[in-house]
Amino acid sequence: MAISADGGDKYRSYLTPEDLNTTQWIAGPPNYDVVNKLFEEGRTKIWPAGSLEEYVQNLVKTWEMELVHKANPNDYKTLEAENFVLGINGKKYFSLKQVGEVGGSYNVFLQTSLPPSLRFYNPDEETYDSSQTAFKQVFPRGFAFEILQVYSGPPVISYKFRHWGYMEGPFKGLAPTGDLVEFFGTATFELNEDSKVVKVEFFYDRGELLAGLVKGKASDESTGNAPSGCPFMA
Repeated sequence: MAISADGGDKYRSYLTPEDLNTTQWIAGPPNYDVVNKLFEEGRTKIWPAGSLEEYVQNLVKTWEMELVHKANPNDYKTLEAENFVLGINGKKYFSLKQVGEVGGSYNVFLQTSLPPSLRFYNPDEETYDSSQTAFKQVFPRGFAFEILQVYSGPPVISYKFRHWGYMEGPFKGLAPTGDLVEFFGTATFELNEDSKVVKVEFFYDRGELLAGLVKGKASDESTGNAPSGCPFMA
């Protein structure tokens, strides 16, 4: 396990033994041992301790942990829950409450303007539980994240990132391929005077991720799961 000096996760703050016991979790305390191993084996950058890049990488990982797993906004430490907004590709912005209403982070990050009949993954039909199950199943070793470059530091942090995993489980009725699936993007984090995140914007191509998940063969039982006319299946 990647353990920090306070007994918590090496790459994420606020996961000490005390935090795990006193925080209200959506589905129990998270454990990042498996994905930390994938991260350490597959990262392309090792940032020096105390560097701006290490700070940003750990901030993003901690923020993501809180967004996905914490049930009570009062338990958030990285962001200002009342004023926080999350933007995707400059088109749509979500408050913390709205993130919960659409079913969590995967359903926010995979928002699309495609007609429902062309959506291989339809965030409008997925819940928090179904989205978490789908991606835990397709990426049993986790979906790792690394910072590739930091363009500016606080209070407005701008960076380039890489997200990756191995398709070692089925996805929407398609068989696993074992292939590396990865995508790249940029993001900005705006911090207030208390160093709490108040605005996040991500810019990336959702199709870069989904295209890597639709290469497997469909089983006889599940061929009906793919939408008619899906461009990824053409």
